Amino acid sequence: MQNSVSYLILAGGQGQRMNNKDKGLMLWQGKPMIEHLMARLNAPREKIIISANRNLDTYKQYANTVITDSIEGFQGPLVGILSAMQVCPTPFILCAPCDSPRPPDNLLTELWQCMQQQQKKAALCHDGDRLQPLFSLLSCHYQLPLKDFLQQGGRKVHDFMQRVDPAICDFSAQKEHFENFNQPADMKP
Repeated sequence: MQNSVSYLILAGGQGQRMNNKDKGLMLWQGKPMIEHLMARLNAPREKIIISANRNLDTYKQYANTVITDSIEGFQGPLVGILSAMQVCPTPFILCAPCDSPRPPDNLLTELWQCMQQQQKKAALCHDGDRLQPLFSLLSCHYQLPLKDFLQQGGRKVHDFMQRVDPAICDFSAQKEHFENFNQPADMKP
């Protein structure tokens, strides 16, 4: 499993609701959010791809591979996923957003097992209330369908994920690990 997966950290947004700050580099509990996320993912540096559209030199401190969107204009996380698939050296990519610094420790293992059990090529987290599609494990085989979806004007993550018929993995016992920070008030300790 480990040799088949690269880790994508999505940090390419504008942070509009955070006063246009780069959310991955915002301090939470004394450290940038990306550092919390990386500690939880526990991935080797050479397996990490960071999708960022600014502060590239800073992000290069955390990963060997830092990419920008292959479609300009802050078009959303699906563009970051596509851009990562275009350079990904492994058949699968584990996605996690930089503004959720506490993903479940067993994220990759659970998604991989769920995907294998349901005989799918993608797996998404469900927190008990709703899907968390940015916490996903995807086959890079979906690169062309994703490119087509984006070229047709699609931008909604849920809409694309429905097309790939993913395995849905129950993470309801760990719902608090999907909390994301979208506004300054969310940055509570």
